Amino acid sequence: MKTVYLYLGTLMIYVLLDLLFINLFAKSFIQRQVGSLLAVKPNWIAGLIFYFIFSAGILHFAVMPSLSLKAALWNGAFLGLLCYATYELVNKALLTGWPWALVLVDLIWGVVVGSLTAGLSWYIRNQWIN
Repeated sequence: MKTVYLYLGTLMIYVLLDLLFINLFAKSFIQRQVGSLLAVKPNWIAGLIFYFIFSAGILHFAVMPSLSLKAALWNGAFLGLLCYATYELVNKALLTGWPWALVLVDLIWGVVVGSLTAGLSWYIRNQWIN
């Protein structure tokens, strides 16, 4: 049961950080970069599926195996880079005019959000759940 609570906490941390980033910092940047490709309404089902999968990945690959906060931060950063690079670089490879600026910003965000989510989740695991 502790793992379920930790997963839900990890999910909440990630969703909160990502939605804050998108709405406070990145919305106008993304609009300028690929505005013509954006849906009028986001596909929330697809977004939620990604949030669930990424949070599970952070927990499995970055939080649970890490013996220290530093390890969790590094593992989360790498997983964030891996996931966000997969999306951005496939888009860059296949979509005409996909901007390098968006690739760079999203890769940096993937590293930051992966690291922060893993670090906070690791802290919760070690301070509140264990």
